Amino acid sequence: MSITAEQAAGLAAKSRSGVTEVEAYGNKLGLWSMWVAFAALALGLPMGLFQAAERSGFFPGIENTAVYFASTSTHGVLLAFVLTTFFAMGWGHHTLAHVLKKKPFFGWTSFWVALTGTVIAAVPLLTGYASVLYTFYPPEMGHPAFYLGATLLVVGSWFWVADMIIGMTQWRKENPGKPVPLVAFMHVMTALLWGWTSMGVASEAVFQLLPMAFGISATIDPGLARTLFSWTLHAIVYFWLMPAYIAMYMIVSKEAGGKLFSDEFARIAFVMLFIFSVPIGFHHLYVDPMQAAGWKLLHMFGTIMVAVPTFLTGFTVLASMEIAGRLRGGKGLFGWIGALDWGNPLVLAGGLSLLMLTAGGWGGVLNAAYTWDVMVHNTQWITGHFHLIFGGTTVIMYLAAAYWLWPRITGNALFSRKLAVTQLWLYFIGMVTLTAPWHVLGLVGQPRRVSSTPYDAFPELVASWSVYEALMIVGGVILVISGFMFIYNLLMTHFNKVPAADTKVEYAVAIHEPMRVPNILNSLSFWNWAMLAYMIVSYGYPILQFAFIGTPGSIRWGT
Repeated sequence: MSITAEQAAGLAAKSRSGVTEVEAYGNKLGLWSMWVAFAALALGLPMGLFQAAERSGFFPGIENTAVYFASTSTHGVLLAFVLTTFFAMGWGHHTLAHVLKKKPFFGWTSFWVALTGTVIAAVPLLTGYASVLYTFYPPEMGHPAFYLGATLLVVGSWFWVADMIIGMTQWRKENPGKPVPLVAFMHVMTALLWGWTSMGVASEAVFQLLPMAFGISATIDPGLARTLFSWTLHAIVYFWLMPAYIAMYMIVSKEAGGKLFSDEFARIAFVMLFIFSVPIGFHHLYVDPMQAAGWKLLHMFGTIMVAVPTFLTGFTVLASMEIAGRLRGGKGLFGWIGALDWGNPLVLAGGLSLLMLTAGGWGGVLNAAYTWDVMVHNTQWITGHFHLIFGGTTVIMYLAAAYWLWPRITGNALFSRKLAVTQLWLYFIGMVTLTAPWHVLGLVGQPRRVSSTPYDAFPELVASWSVYEALMIVGGVILVISGFMFIYNLLMTHFNKVPAADTKVEYAVAIHEPMRVPNILNSLSFWNWAMLAYMIVSYGYPILQFAFIGTPGSIRWGT
């Protein structure tokens, strides 16, 4: 059988381990990126525990407002921006190399620009010169280095976005009419979502925060800043979630021993997440005087629509797990659940993540309602909801995906599967123990974004909070222990001298794998144009109005 020159070159590039040059490049880039991500996790978790302990009032010796807000800001940036961005970039570049067989053109540029930005931003965060919390709304201002570093982190990630789009475009040209491999399509849609949503916070930083921080501009328009940040504020949640969903669809289904219920359903879910998740930020601005009620109503509808791809994801993943359970001998209506291998870290994480998604997802639907949001928005309910969706549903799948990826990247066997399973259970228990009290405290009115709750005039109220504060500290301790167990397991795997039994990078395939899919589920151009139109409708006037109404810090046109 004859082979092409390209195939011959590919075979010649194989190393002794059976990895091509392109795959080795993707392994190294992916490994470095994800190590940065998990270093951020290791640094951020103890800060969260400190915040729970400091707020509780149980330890007067550690109460320090300046340290609290420096810790909270650093914790938020490390976990919400650094962990997520580097994990998505690392896995995306790895997929580009292993699935599409494309060498990332901007790979190391993306990594080093983003890492440089992270280090620059870390200095003012850790020294208390950028204690503006995760949302960093003006008129509170941080050190210029913080905004410069955050901007570089975003710019570095844009190189990754370009890599993913270029890689998919090249693959489609070389494989006309063929469906882009599902896992690659998902990663590209994730990058595309991040490219669109990150423009909001980047615009705020470049055109408002940096000029103000460096003294170029004497005033700033907080209303415009809030509007621009809302562009990013909630859509970023789905940027966090999409890699977790990829792990559910593409790894959990395979590790459970079955096949994916539907390739097409997965594509539909991801394009719906992309379209509906970006222009919905105004549900965080329901009481903001700078935006009219009609725009807030439009964004509320979009927020509720995001529930549709979430339901579709839950159905498809559960159906895939049911297929696996029945193939393993599960009988009756729910017998398939017990038949699954819950000793497999990926299967366990998938099940636990779906449980947290169910609880947190319903909380998100409630938060989209105006009356409910007004009641709970500045309470600990939001803190609990946020951590359950992000820290719980999302991060537990990042940890599980790392357990799957590390042997395939390093060639070393997972150090301890039992330790991985124990760690994931502890993570779930810790997250539920942490977030359930927050939900309760929010409903009785405990505020968020404060370093302490010294309501001496209401001693009975404060006393009623004590058991919940204690539970939060217990949950935080369990999470920190679990986090360090994870890091230990990864480090031991990294240096494990036992070779992995399976190093093939193979993802789940559908029961009926499509030979062709509609072009709308296999390309990017339509969805980019649709997003542009949707953004103009939902954000066009709300942003442009600031050029006409002449609020402080804005330039009024025609004057």
